[in-house]
Amino acid sequence: MKYLQIDNLEVFIADSRQEMGEMAAIAFENEATDLLRTDEYLRIIFASAPSQVEFLQSLLTHDVLPWNKIEAFHMDEYIGLNPSSPQSFAYFIEQTLLSKRNIMSKNFIDGSVDVNTMIENYTKLLTAKPLSMVGMGIGENGHIAFNDPPVADFNDKVWMKEVELEEKCRIQQVNDGCFPSLDLVPKTALTLTIPTLMSAKSLICVVPGKLKAEAIRNTLYGDISEKCPASILRKHPNAKLFIDTDAAMYI
Repeated sequence: MKYLQIDNLEVFIADSRQEMGEMAAIAFENEATDLLRTDEYLRIIFASAPSQVEFLQSLLTHDVLPWNKIEAFHMDEYIGLNPSSPQSFAYFIEQTLLSKRNIMSKNFIDGSVDVNTMIENYTKLLTAKPLSMVGMGIGENGHIAFNDPPVADFNDKVWMKEVELEEKCRIQQVNDGCFPSLDLVPKTALTLTIPTLMSAKSLICVVPGKLKAEAIRNTLYGDISEKCPASILRKHPNAKLFIDTDAAMYI
């Protein structure tokens, strides 16, 4: 394992994807334990992507989190897909993690209902109390959630919005094996905004693979700019980034 710090962001470079997932899970569990010393329960946003599998599986294997004290959210969803669709992010996080433990509550974004109604209702849930933690990734284009460079706004005034997905983002969904071809990837989505993610007390970011290496370089060494939305992580007071050697190839 190697360690470095860029601005406020702590960076941990693991020797393998499995080690990366283990390290991230331990850090996540430690942060949760610390927060529960003062908070009655945790409000956690989880990312839904193949890049998160080792991390999520490690959380289940360790099984040290007080799952009955966790209110779970997820961060984005395709418009036109309902939570039961195998391609939906709600389905992914439910099947990979949430259905396997006795969660206090689960709050899914439904991409099949009226967009404005979903934004209004989910915003009410998000703003009911402060957010505790975010388990997240970084996209090949540097996005966090579905805040691609063309639509990313570090000063968004809303908690959630409708966005058009950049083609590079849609290609990533094919690269990840989530869709067999680009024409099947939805073009629009609902996403939590960058200020929403940044409002959480703790961020744990997990990013493996060579296809993410350029985004990692831009995140750490480029300007803090919406051109690489993930670069804003360097300003969070309590953010940790876990990557493997493939993702670190340009560091």
